[in-house]
Amino acid sequence: MEEFSNRADRRKAEAEGAMTEQKFLKLADRFIDLANRENKDTKATDLHMAMLYASARYSAHVGKNVLSVEEHEQFVQDMLKAYAEMLRNHLADPNL
Repeated sequence: MEEFSNRADRRKAEAEGAMTEQKFLKLADRFIDLANRENKDTKATDLHMAMLYASARYSAHVGKNVLSVEEHEQFVQDMLKAYAEMLRNHLADPNL
C-alpha cells in the first residue's frame, strides 16, 4: 500500500488505481457494512462462516487466475499468515 503526505497526491494516485491505506480501509468498511446489514436477518456465527467461505473462494480465484500461482500450498500458507496477523491485531484492539 502506498502512503502519501498530502491529500492531493493521494487522490491522484487513487484515481490512477493505486491502493492507498485510506482506500483499503474504506473498501474493508464496505464489506463490514454489508455484514452488519445482513446480520439483521442472519446469525453472526452463520454470517461469519459465509464471509470466510467467500474470502477463501475469492482468494483462490485471485491465486489461480490473477496471480497464476503455481505453488498452491505456499500461497495458502501466505494467506494463513496474513489472516492470522490481521485477526490477532483486531482481537487485541480495545476499541473493537
